[in-house]
Amino acid sequence: QVQLVESGGGLVQAGGSLRLSCVASGRTFSSTTIGWFRQAPGKEREFVLAISGRGTWIYGADSVKGRFAISRDNTKNTVYLQMNSLKPEDTAVYYCGARNSGDPRTWVEYDYWGQGTQVTVSS
Repeated sequence: QVQLVESGGGLVQAGGSLRLSCVASGRTFSSTTIGWFRQAPGKEREFVLAISGRGTWIYGADSVKGRFAISRDNTKNTVYLQMNSLKPEDTAVYYCGARNSGDPRTWVEYDYWGQGTQVTVSS
């Protein structure tokens, strides 16, 4: 069982930055892939970035390359999403998820989810 709690969302102007955090419970955190997804109103949940348990690989969506970065601190059971050069189209609820197998870019492969944190980028 894994519980996830996201934080760090808010309102920011275009071009600004935010850092989201995903804090997880559970003793197997360092072997668990964590992914960030986002969902805008009326749209499907969209993959953003994912990082393996020990940080040996990262997958990212083309739409955020060069602007967003993912990292993790296993001593704190926390994964971070650093978002720079934000655009209005980045506005969405951002979710972190935990998975043990399957394609990390596909949200249906994730077993646990946080409650989400709202990110709003104004133009």
